[in-house]
Amino acid sequence: MENEALVLAGRFIGAGLAMIGAAGAGIGIGLSVQGALGGMARNPDAYGNLLTNMILGIAFSEAIAIYCLVIAFLMLFQVV
Repeated sequence: MENEALVLAGRFIGAGLAMIGAAGAGIGIGLSVQGALGGMARNPDAYGNLLTNMILGIAFSEAIAIYCLVIAFLMLFQVV
């Protein structure tokens, strides 16, 4: 009984720690958008190039967050 509770607590702690990477991805997305909007404000002619690069950067950052979510789900719902 006690071992099962420790395993469950370890799963919750591990899943929570795995989601720290999603917070980092959120910060990265915010900084990417901030930089792109600042660049667009300074040089409106570069809109198309900046938008394309911003969306690509957001996609890579979001992929990291999705990987963190998958790891958290694997930790939570793994059958022992």
